Amino acid sequence: MKNIWILTEEMPKSNVIEVILGRIASDCKLPISADKLRILPIMENDRFVFKYKIENITCGSIDSVFIKMVSGSSSFVDFLIFIQESEPDQNSVPLYAIEETKTDDSESRNTGVYQRCSKFVYVDFYYPDIKKIMLYNLLVPQKEKPTQTNIFGMRMLKTIGVEVLGKICSEEVLTPFSNLNELIEFKNSMRMPPAGNTPIKISASPNSIKVSGRLFKSGGLSHDPNIGALSIIAACIRKWEKEKDIIITFHGLKQKHVGKNNKFIQIANKINIKLDGLKIPATTDHESYWHYELSQEKVATIFMHIALLAYTDSEIIYANHGGAERSYFVHRTQELLAIPKYQQGKKKFYKAGNKKMIIFLPDMIVYDKKRNEVVDVEGKKFTTRKAGISELKNFSYIDNKIIRPSYDPDSIARTVVVFGGKEKSVLEKQISFVLNEYGELLLGKEAPECFKEVVKKLLGR
Repeated sequence: MKNIWILTEEMPKSNVIEVILGRIASDCKLPISADKLRILPIMENDRFVFKYKIENITCGSIDSVFIKMVSGSSSFVDFLIFIQESEPDQNSVPLYAIEETKTDDSESRNTGVYQRCSKFVYVDFYYPDIKKIMLYNLLVPQKEKPTQTNIFGMRMLKTIGVEVLGKICSEEVLTPFSNLNELIEFKNSMRMPPAGNTPIKISASPNSIKVSGRLFKSGGLSHDPNIGALSIIAACIRKWEKEKDIIITFHGLKQKHVGKNNKFIQIANKINIKLDGLKIPATTDHESYWHYELSQEKVATIFMHIALLAYTDSEIIYANHGGAERSYFVHRTQELLAIPKYQQGKKKFYKAGNKKMIIFLPDMIVYDKKRNEVVDVEGKKFTTRKAGISELKNFSYIDNKIIRPSYDPDSIARTVVVFGGKEKSVLEKQISFVLNEYGELLLGKEAPECFKEVVKKLLGR
């Protein structure tokens, strides 16, 4: 029998998995049903085999639903979905490429649309004929009237064949552009940004199409919203203009900023985008779009996140696993709070050069309801575990200003969770859990009680 394989570099959330399975059921005419589905780590001979299985689900002719952690070679969507008997390899072709976001227009015009767009442009180079879906897993009320930025971005997604799920959208928002002139007229009629910002404008001439947009940020080519916006604008242009030069102007870059490993430069090579006044280096294609993840710290923190939800009454009230999606902070009232970047009233000091004025955040915050204890979890690879121990001292602000007022816990513990290494025991007392490269579960002597509970149940002791 065939299985459903979900490959992801994000923490898989049950509600998102249900939406994905519902879509598969509809498209493939499968009688899939779920009743409080659970995501469980698969253990064999007391070792984690780096694979998860979804329980409490029936799928008709499908045997099982598995989840495996992967990473992209460059710009990577959140989920690749396969239906086949064996574990996917590089020759397997997925049915879907799905990008998921919790961000709405009401929070950020750019992040909710533009920042994701380059992922769909890039995945097309590897899997041009699969279904591409932008999934909005909205946790805040949707903005009643979409911004022009949102409408423009949505229409471009539709133009390159991306389906939008999870948002209530008008026909205007879901109508692809029919030709290049329509796209140019819409973009150029949009409201100008604040003074000092570089507007994205498009102009066409007999020999070229010029698109203005700043790409320089934080000392290099790293302006993610504009990377996404300019990538998808160029991809739309290529639907109608195959040969004309596409030239990015007012980008703010110098030649030293243009490295061949940058995701925008890789896209530029593929669809022939030029940077005004600069030479774009030739890139070497990545042989594969993805690889199984067996090196990053998030392998361990996501494992513990999933296991805590599956086997204890603990709640994960904040998570940002190894640079993956940053969650809201869940107040005890269940209100969702976006943690600000800067300490209250300290933004000006940060801008003046005091980089300690940000709010330092752990990779995961656990609330153990049974013991009224909060655990700040910093994830690290085995080789960088001592840096993680050092970083534990940075969490005083979030502990005192956010966690204590929200939960009034009896205690707040700070600990490091580690992935990797060949050790058979935990070396430092500040480390509470190690998932080593063999899949063995190692507990530290001062591990939180909820961690001990998880490991006991996984090992059947």
